[in-house]
Amino acid sequence: MPKFTKKRSGKAGHAPGTLIHIGEKRIEKVRIRLIDYDEKKLQEKELETIDECFRCKDEPTVSWINIDGLHDVEAIQRVGEHFNIHPLVLEDIVNTGQRPKAEDFDDYAYVVLKMLYYDEQEDEVTSEQFSLILGSNFLISFQERVGDVFELVRERIRKGKGRIRKAGVDYLAYSLMDAIVDRYFHIMEIFGDKMEALEEELVENPTGRTLETIHTMKREMIYFRKQVWPLREVLGSLVRGEFSLVSESTALYLRDVHDHTIQVIDTLESLRDVLGGMLDLYLSTLSNRMNEVMKVLTIIATIFIPLTFVAGIYGMNFKYMPELEWHWGYFMVWGIMVVIFIAMVAYFRKKAWL
Repeated sequence: MPKFTKKRSGKAGHAPGTLIHIGEKRIEKVRIRLIDYDEKKLQEKELETIDECFRCKDEPTVSWINIDGLHDVEAIQRVGEHFNIHPLVLEDIVNTGQRPKAEDFDDYAYVVLKMLYYDEQEDEVTSEQFSLILGSNFLISFQERVGDVFELVRERIRKGKGRIRKAGVDYLAYSLMDAIVDRYFHIMEIFGDKMEALEEELVENPTGRTLETIHTMKREMIYFRKQVWPLREVLGSLVRGEFSLVSESTALYLRDVHDHTIQVIDTLESLRDVLGGMLDLYLSTLSNRMNEVMKVLTIIATIFIPLTFVAGIYGMNFKYMPELEWHWGYFMVWGIMVVIFIAMVAYFRKKAWL
C-alpha cells in the first residue's frame, strides 16, 4: 500500500502554499546541474549553490536547470521567489504524491509527470515524481533523486544532434517528456516477457508460487496504469494549444508523444485482460487436476465395490455354505474377482474413462 498512498498527516492544518516535503528523502544533499546552450555554444556544469542559477532567467540562451532532491524546501522556495513561481506550485513540487497534470500561468507552465523504473531486485515498478517549470528561455526540472532517463537527451544537446540546439525551450520540454514515455515501453516489454514465461508455467506445472506471481503482476499493472493514465489528459492540453509557451511546431512533436501515451494505455489494458485470463486459466487448471484425481479415485472405488461384495459374502460365518466345503472354492472366488476386474476395466476403456 505505501506505493499507492503518501502520508499527508504532517501537512494537515497548515496554510495553503506552505512547503512541506511529502515523500521519501532519497538523497542527502540537493544537486543542481545547469546546461546552457544555443545553436553555437554550450555550457554544462554542476552548481555549488542555488544562487548560481538565478542569472539564467535573463539569459538569451536556453537554460536547463535540473534540481535533484526535493527535501530541501528552503532551496525550492528561493528558486520560486526568484523565478516568480506561485506558492501553490512550489507546494505541489515538494509533494511527491501529485497526479500528473499541466497548468498554465501565462509567464510559465507547470507540468508534473511520473518517471518509472523497473527494479529487478525487488521485482516491482518504482516511480519518481518529475516536475518541470517551462519559462520563455529556461526550464527548471525537479527530481527526487540523482539518476534519470534523460542521458540520451543530454547527449543530443552536447553533440548538437537533431534540432534540439536550434529549437526553443519548449522543444527541450518535449524531449524530456518523450524520454519518460519511451521508458514506459521498456517496462511493458519486461511485463510482456514475464507474462509469456508465466503462461508456459501455467500450462505445464502451475503451483502456489504461480498464483502469487499473478497477483503481484496484477498489483504492479494497476500501479503502472495509475501513473500513466492521467498523462493522456496532460499531453492533450499541450497539443490543443492551451499553453502560450508551446509553439505550433513543437505541438506537432507533442502530438506524437500523445499518440505513444495512448498506445501505452491500450497495451496496458490488453496486458491486464491477458493477466485476468491467466488467473482464470490457473483456477481451471487446478480444477481439471482435481477432477482427474477424483476420476482415478472414483474408478478405483467402483472396481472394488463388486470385489468387496464377493469378499463380504464369503466372509460370513454361516455354517451351511456349500462353497466353503468345496475343494476348489477358494480358487473359484479368486477367478470370479479377476473376471469382474477385467470386465470393468474393459468397460471403462470402451467408455474412454481410462
